[in-house]
Amino acid sequence: MTLHTLAAPARHALEVRHSRFLAQAAPIAGADDAAVFLAQAATVDATHHCWAWRLGDDYRSHDDGEPSGTAGRPILAAIDGQGYDHIVVVVTRWFGGIKLGAGGLVRAYGGAAAECLRLADRVALVEMARVAVHVAFEDLATAHHLLAAFAAQKHGEDFDAGGARLRLELPAEAVPALKSRLRDATRDRARFEDEG
Repeated sequence: MTLHTLAAPARHALEVRHSRFLAQAAPIAGADDAAVFLAQAATVDATHHCWAWRLGDDYRSHDDGEPSGTAGRPILAAIDGQGYDHIVVVVTRWFGGIKLGAGGLVRAYGGAAAECLRLADRVALVEMARVAVHVAFEDLATAHHLLAAFAAQKHGEDFDAGGARLRLELPAEAVPALKSRLRDATRDRARFEDEG
């Protein structure tokens, strides 16, 4: 399954029995990004700021005074249920005077988050790989030509007496095909190293 993140920050407002809910979501690269977004999303007049974020296997959620498990976990479930990663969602609530009960809170927080994410523009997260390849001088033009065909970005090029060492980043799923094509095109003179 391909995971997605947001193309840009997103918002969605919802009213449930006179309580107002505002879901705000943003893509993040790390936990520090999530903390900054949560601080910016906080408003003084709101009753609760419940949130969740996911970064691969790392995740956090917070109920901010709502009964345990009625806000943060449903927001996290909305993130996971729609196949998102590298994302933070905060749902702000302004209490409207009518208690919603545990089930109502779960539906309101989870629903606001899910609808915000459903309406947002998404982009696929592509796992990238870093590799280095050493090619002889006579194969350098061929190597550069193949980089574009495999969406490889060159991050460096070092020369020695035998040729050039290219440091590349490309989609991980394209690495085996690039290796095969480059070895064929250079009569097996290209030498690869994994850079993580």
